[in-house]
Amino acid sequence: MYFFFLRTPISGRTQIVLHTMLKAVILIGGPLKGTRFRPLSLDIPKPLFPVAGLPLIQHHIEACANVPNLKEILILGYYPASELSQFIADMVQEYKGLIIRYLQEFTALGTAGGIYHFRDQIRCGNPEAFFVLNGDICADFPLVEMLNFHQERKDKLVVTIMATEATRQQSMHYGCIVQDRETFEVTHYVEKPSTFVSTLINCGIYICSVDIFQTFASVFNARHQEYYNESINNGSGKETAIIYLETDVLMPLAGTGRVFALQTNNWWSQLKTAGSAIYANRHYLELYRSRHKDRLAQGDVKTEEGKEKKCNIIGDVYIHPTASIHPTATLGPNVSIGAAAMIGPGVRIRESIVLSGATIADHSLVLHSVVGRGSSVGRWTRVEGTPCDPNPNKPFAKMENPPLFNSDGRLNPSITILGCSVTVPSEVILLNSIVLPYKELTRSFKNEIIL
Repeated sequence: MYFFFLRTPISGRTQIVLHTMLKAVILIGGPLKGTRFRPLSLDIPKPLFPVAGLPLIQHHIEACANVPNLKEILILGYYPASELSQFIADMVQEYKGLIIRYLQEFTALGTAGGIYHFRDQIRCGNPEAFFVLNGDICADFPLVEMLNFHQERKDKLVVTIMATEATRQQSMHYGCIVQDRETFEVTHYVEKPSTFVSTLINCGIYICSVDIFQTFASVFNARHQEYYNESINNGSGKETAIIYLETDVLMPLAGTGRVFALQTNNWWSQLKTAGSAIYANRHYLELYRSRHKDRLAQGDVKTEEGKEKKCNIIGDVYIHPTASIHPTATLGPNVSIGAAAMIGPGVRIRESIVLSGATIADHSLVLHSVVGRGSSVGRWTRVEGTPCDPNPNKPFAKMENPPLFNSDGRLNPSITILGCSVTVPSEVILLNSIVLPYKELTRSFKNEIIL
């Protein structure tokens, strides 16, 4: 679970006037998180997995950087600092003028425990409010729109939630919001209810006034009191510092006139499984069309000889400048090619992510798949998965995140995933399969996990 917190002081004037020192805080999960994202998270922290050519949380940083006068970003998490040090250095270089730091939690503190633990860092500079962005989501973040909405009601509320519509069945997998349609006040909130409550769901994007720290303190103190009052304590006491924003804060505050929700129709999705990375890749590439058209490939590719030639590009495609693409290859739509990847002659890739250092040999086909770092696909090989996109016939349908196995114990069809440094031989078919890192295949596989 990942979060961004933008400390955003707000004036009472019609024009938004921000404090000279604003902060963003990203709360990311610990090293045991991202289990459903395996094997892609075995060799790289899930927040750093590249989607549309950028690490996942860089899309969040980029959205936050577009908020006027943002000065500092704090990244909170339980990952060892060494795993994020290079990323932090790259972000400081990329977004000049922003101070970006990483603060490591002493244990995984839940979705709000980290906010409270580092409250002095967040409140430093005396802001009036801060953004909270759940980092395991992908979206077209309407942060400025939320800021305007919060500013108009800042005397009434402590939390503004970004909400979106879901199907009746899917809504029960999210936090459900009951809202007064005239005032936008949240009158009732339930996290993952067992029965239907509402089709309006929590997107995991918030603006919080600093008054919310009083609520955090109340929850924290109550947990400590319970811990010390119990005659037998089997735990270490660390669990008293774990606070969940959804259940410990939003549920009690709903109906008090202090929580409001802004509904958006912008694209939004969770990134829980590897299959959802392909879906997120497609939408971020689509956003590049209007905001970063320079990131999309135009057919000019760098060959092994260093010459610029044309390859066949269909739709939205991202190609890292250091990748080598043969002119006869056909890429797209919705393909991302990582650094130093090599794509051979006659290769066809569609709806896929090819990570850094991977090699796709002559005349191979890659569909709905993720090819891991340093992996190799032989000649005339077919690597194909099954997409698990939202049902286009159901309005407001969201990305499904099915379990790895169905009730019969069989592998659910999904995208094909090659872990890092996997070798796939020539002239084989790999269909709906997951291959763990450092495996060398010798034959074709279908609907299997290769351990």
